[in-house]
Formats: sequence, structure tokens, C-alpha cells
Amino acid sequence: MSFNLKKTALAGALVVVLSLSSSLWAQDIYSGNPVADLFEKAAPAVVNIDTEAMVRRNLSPFGNDPFFREFFGDRFKEFSQMVPMRGRGSGFIVSDDGKILTNNHVISDADKITVTLSDGRTFEASVVGKDPTFDLAVLKIEAKDLPVLELGDSEGVRVGEWAIAIGNPLGLEHSVTVGVVSAKNRSINARNFNFDGFLQTDAAINPGNSGGPLLGLDGKVIGINTAIIPYAQGIGFAIPIDMAKQVMDDIVTYGKVRRGWLGVYVQPVTKDFAQAYGLEGTEGALVSDVIPDSPAAKAGLRRGDVIKSIAGKKVKDHQDFVMKVRHHMAGEKVPLEIVRRSKKETVEVLLAEVDDTVAFGASDSGQVDRLGVKVAKVTAQWREKYGLPSDDGVVVLSVGERSAAARAGIKEGDVILEANGLSLSGPSDLAKALKEGDSAVLLIRRDGRTSFISIPLNQ
Repeated sequence: MSFNLKKTALAGALVVVLSLSSSLWAQDIYSGNPVADLFEKAAPAVVNIDTEAMVRRNLSPFGNDPFFREFFGDRFKEFSQMVPMRGRGSGFIVSDDGKILTNNHVISDADKITVTLSDGRTFEASVVGKDPTFDLAVLKIEAKDLPVLELGDSEGVRVGEWAIAIGNPLGLEHSVTVGVVSAKNRSINARNFNFDGFLQTDAAINPGNSGGPLLGLDGKVIGINTAIIPYAQGIGFAIPIDMAKQVMDDIVTYGKVRRGWLGVYVQPVTKDFAQAYGLEGTEGALVSDVIPDSPAAKAGLRRGDVIKSIAGKKVKDHQDFVMKVRHHMAGEKVPLEIVRRSKKETVEVLLAEVDDTVAFGASDSGQVDRLGVKVAKVTAQWREKYGLPSDDGVVVLSVGERSAAARAGIKEGDVILEANGLSLSGPSDLAKALKEGDSAVLLIRRDGRTSFISIPLNQ
């Protein structure tokens, strides 16, 4: 009897101990959840961004069908009306006086931008500056003593580290998702632009998350949520915060991004060239020409040099080189490792500021923002791809959504022969022709036929 009582008491004590330890274990897990703590601290600095843009809706009975546009042109233009188009995205506060960092594509065509804070207050925002090349924009609201997110160090982030995305996906305010940094230095093609150097994450990013912060476990911003692959799950991309800081500093200080300009034309390193010049492999960018008085010319770069790395980062090919140059700002001294006549050398180049009328020296293509198109000098490559009869003009590689070119019906593969009476031989000619004025008259060739079109540029 005594033995049974002791046995029962011991079992009861054991149950109590196990219950207590289980309760304490659960309490420890939930009270010390780092993601929950981080969200509570960071969320007040994350904002919702609502935009409104007035766009012209075509009331033609044929819609925007290109077949009927060929016959009727703008005959039905009077049958149209201006209607509001609304959009939504995210952003985050970077200074207590109201500066907000977000994506350019969130606010690019907006006539009105409204920012809503986590406490429900709303403000109309102004645009401090924006840059479509890096897909970044800085906004400003008139408020003080605001909560601020601290900017971290994306260069030091390791693949496999935790990543937390906060934003406004699909209108669901202040949502948080958790994942890891899946990869670094990803190159993608999105919204008719090529981007390089992205962070890849499997933290869920959905429409409306754009412009929101990607955080590390220390609560500091490591990236800006920007893009997803719509047909895949668990693949999202963020602009590294180190790049964003450079862009933001230029926008705040100068009102624009002073992108670095080198002043070379580059092309692929072919197997034949590599063999003839004794190169190991085809990696790098071959300098085919150097623009006189450019930073490259002053640094001593020559035709036939092969650029193997820039600022210590290897160059895979000529396109990779062009993208890497974009990451550097005017005034930077950038070391280039080159191979000249089978000998390795290092050349230091002081980058100048890009002039939009000569900004295309690093490649034969470029973005013309006033028109909203990416165009290229007509070469054998483009003649073959688009079936072009000659090298005249510039060929349209892509057209931005809701751009002046899109409204006018310009399409990929069109050739722009003239702009405001100026014959075009390269992208810089088009940029120069459109530098001033509220409209442009373009001579377009499509399917072997030429026609003039008039395009308003400031709608």
C-alpha cells in the first residue's frame, strides 16, 4: 500500500513537471519569436502607396486593333475620353522628415500619389526624383518625427540568410512573409528593362509588394522588393540596398542619378578573336571603339583591349560589362583589368556623368525616356531578327506600358527613320531630337511601308 502511494505521488509529480516544462517551452518559443518582434518594430515605417493617373481610353468601335489603325489612323481620336487608372504599391520611410524610397514603376505615370501610414494618416506625396534605369524613386511627404527603417549592407548578405518582406500585396495592408536569400547578383528582364545584380528570395512577393523593404533578421533593409516570376512560386527579386543608397543619395543631392559614363563601344569576344590574340576563353568585353575625349580615352583604353573585370568583378560578356558600368556613379575611380596583346594590365578610369545625348557609347542601344522606348542602331543582328531591308534609322526593341510611344501605337520591330525632321543613325540622335518640345513627328517604317505619326510627349 505504501509502495503504491509513493508510486502514484511520483507519477503525479512527473506529470506536473512535464506540464510545466511544456508550458515554459511553448512560452519561450512564442515570446521570443524574432520575426514577430522585427515586424512590430519595422511595420510603422512601411507605407502604402496609392496612385492615380488620367489616361485616354479609346472609344473607337475597333479598339486598338493595329489592322484598323493602318486604315483609319487617328480618325476616331475624337471618340475618346480621359479616365482615371489606379495603382497600388509599397514603400518605406528612410528619413524622419518624410523621405520615402520605392520603385519607379509604382509611381512612374502617376498624376496623384497618396501615402498612407500604418497609423491611418494619409498624405499627398511629391516626387523628389526617379530613375527608370534602376527602377527607384524617392518621394516626400510633409510630416516630421516619423519612424524610419535603418538601411543595411547588402554586399555582406550571405545566401541562405533569413529574409523578411513587408508590404501591401493585393491590397492586404502590412503583410509579412518570411524566406531566405536564395541567390545574389541575379540578372533578369522585367518591364522591358534589363536589370542586373538582384537579390533572389523565396519570401513571397506579390503585386502590391513592389517598393516594400526586404529585411534581414537585424531589422535593417537589405533590399527593395521589385519583381516576381509570375509563372513560378518562391522566386522573387529585390534591388540590393547598397545600389539603392547610391541612387537615392544622387537623387536627393542632385535631383537625378549621375550615372557613370566610360565612353567605349564593346562587342563579344569570339572564339576566333580569342584564338588569334592568345586569350584563354571568350569571357570579357572587346573594345571595338573609344569615343574621343571620353574617360576611356583619357585613361588610355584602345581598340582591341579586352576588359576582363571592373572594380574587381569579373565581366562575363559585353552585355554584362554594360550592366556593370551602370552600377557606378559619376566621379568614381574605377579600376579595369584588361588584356592588351596577351598581357594583363590594370587601368583606372575616372567616370564622367552620362549626357543623355551621348549616353549610348557603351552599347548600340539605349532607353529614350521621353518617348518610352528602347531603341538600337540597326545592325546585321537586328536586320536578321526583324527582317529589316537596310541600316537606316533606329529599331524599336521595346515599348514601355502607358508610354507616349505605346499610346501612339509604336511596336517592337518598328524602325524610326526621322524625328522632327532629323535623320537618325543611332539612339543618341533620337534623344537629341526629342530633347525639347511638347510633341514629336516621327517617320516610321513598318512592314516595308513608311508613314508619319505625331506624338504628344507631355500627356
